[in-house]
Amino acid sequence: MNIILFTHLDVENSLPLLDPRALHMRKILKLGVGGQFLAGETNGPKGVATILSMDKESLRFSFISEGLSPPLHPVTLLVAQVRPICMRRILREAVSLGVEQIILTGTETAEKSYADAKLYQSGEYRSILLDGAMQSGETGVSEVAFALSVADAIARVDSSPTKIVLDNRMDATPLSALAVSSTPVVLAIGGERGFTDRERTLFLASGFAPASLGGRILRTETACSAGIAVLLGRMGLL
Repeated sequence: MNIILFTHLDVENSLPLLDPRALHMRKILKLGVGGQFLAGETNGPKGVATILSMDKESLRFSFISEGLSPPLHPVTLLVAQVRPICMRRILREAVSLGVEQIILTGTETAEKSYADAKLYQSGEYRSILLDGAMQSGETGVSEVAFALSVADAIARVDSSPTKIVLDNRMDATPLSALAVSSTPVVLAIGGERGFTDRERTLFLASGFAPASLGGRILRTETACSAGIAVLLGRMGLL
């Protein structure tokens, strides 16, 4: 963790000693009374926290705000549902890279069970989003939405001026050469077996520009991290 996030912070705060964040401070950061760490409110200010006292049940710390974190980047990642173990990596890295929104969509080739995975039903995905934000050292946490199909997902981003779909089967421009002049931007990425021809037609009919990361077939999580990084570079944000 490069920042420790909380829902709300006051000038003075208390945290149970068995809370994972308190354990991280004590066992990983090796902090004791007087120790300082970077803290912040989710999607809010960040600043310096100082441990004031510690007993067998809790620790108390102060917080001095140093202002808001930079806003998340005006990018929506529209990605097909994949195996939960892969989606955990996608969510964590997408938040670390600072995308504003993530839309997880069912596709014609995805396993229907993926959308009902324990990852979502238990709410675990929210803790993964927080992990990604804390890795980044900033407070911004991406919004996550769920779509039943590609058509449903496209309808959610119809007003975005710049829409891109990564695909290595269409006649596509390298993402590294694609001009990005307007924001917000939507980047669509397929799952394990890619998009179907019908879904490709939907993307094109809805104004998505086809782009590629080369001829190699990449894992979805690799395509997401690489695609976001290249896109942010084209937007002048990296």
